[in-house]
Amino acid sequence: MSNTVVATEIEGKAWGGGNEPLKASYGKMMMWFFIVSDALTFSGFLAAYGFSRFKFIDYWPIADEVFTHVPFLHGQELPMIYVAFMTFVLIMSSVTMVLAVDAGHHLNKGKVTIYMFLTIIGGLIFVGSQAWEWATFIKGDFGAVQTKGGNILQFVDTDGHRVALRDFVVAEHKDRTAHERKNGLWFVQEGTLPTYTVEEVVDGLEAHDNILVRTQLLDENGQKTILSRSESLKQLKNNGTHVVEGANLKENEYGSPLFADFFFFITGFHGFHVFSGVIINIIIFFNVILGTYEKRKNYEMVEKVGLYWHFVDLVWVFVFTFFYLV
Repeated sequence: MSNTVVATEIEGKAWGGGNEPLKASYGKMMMWFFIVSDALTFSGFLAAYGFSRFKFIDYWPIADEVFTHVPFLHGQELPMIYVAFMTFVLIMSSVTMVLAVDAGHHLNKGKVTIYMFLTIIGGLIFVGSQAWEWATFIKGDFGAVQTKGGNILQFVDTDGHRVALRDFVVAEHKDRTAHERKNGLWFVQEGTLPTYTVEEVVDGLEAHDNILVRTQLLDENGQKTILSRSESLKQLKNNGTHVVEGANLKENEYGSPLFADFFFFITGFHGFHVFSGVIINIIIFFNVILGTYEKRKNYEMVEKVGLYWHFVDLVWVFVFTFFYLV
């Protein structure tokens, strides 16, 4: 008799054992499956970054020297300030999402609307900040010279402070233009020509006795090695190949090109997740305004998108730790 009752109760259920395993609805369970699989993807990326960094630990850029810019405060070096601001905004958006989910549990449409709106604003600020950081990283600030071995030579004054190429190098008139396909050289194409040539950098270094070359090799104190005056001129003349300004997938004025590769790929992948989350939040936000979930007497969609948003925030904590703090 009991077996018959059990069989009757199970019949027609989506999961064959009840439609809410672990007391989670089908939609929430699928969101958890996605989160776990995406977490494994991010773990693989960060693990690859970690292995590469420790393989080239003596040549890796120092984060405090790379991420020093703050909007509207040009010329000031404020390490990690803006990155910390971005992180704070994203974490606070996670807090507002929690409040939106809680308001949804109480069927409070007004509060859900307010907190979802604040979450969207936080996400937009973060995505905009990340785009600005990318632009600043790509443009560069000081400039450097790449050697035959692919290493980077930077420039400092006698006190060890970074010096930009524009501060001691004078650009001469150039007749050569960049090779482009439209010029008939379809098999040879260049990017934008650098502002200076190596010869002009050498002339500028010779004219300024207070400028020294700094290599990307870290010493026992974790600081980059500064060459003597004679070694600076020798290294630049014998090994300098071309000037590097900013960072891209091939060159990086801050040091190893691998750093730029991982930075663009991992932060870009995370930024895509945040941007996607903002778009989804906007859709849910308008559904809340239209009263879609009020009619259903259920704000589970807010909770599901909240799970995704918390995941994105958690991933950023690891990205922030790997790239900026360690």
